[in-house]
Amino acid sequence: MLPTTILVDETPRCVVRPNDTRALNRFLRNARPYLLGEQADGAITHRQASEEELARWRSALALHEAWGGADEDFFGVPL
Repeated sequence: MLPTTILVDETPRCVVRPNDTRALNRFLRNARPYLLGEQADGAITHRQASEEELARWRSALALHEAWGGADEDFFGVPL
């Protein structure tokens, strides 16, 4: 999948690149407490990452790879 922006009440929270839709749904379910924080009744949605968000994700991936991390081991970055 392409990098995907996770939004809480239409505010970008993080950019992730799940392997497939099942992994995205699992992340959304398991990360719910982290994503919502103090907004327990917030709405979580997702969309394709914008150019700015994608640039931030690529920068974090480059840092991950610089220390020897593999591309497939990198999941995402908070915004």
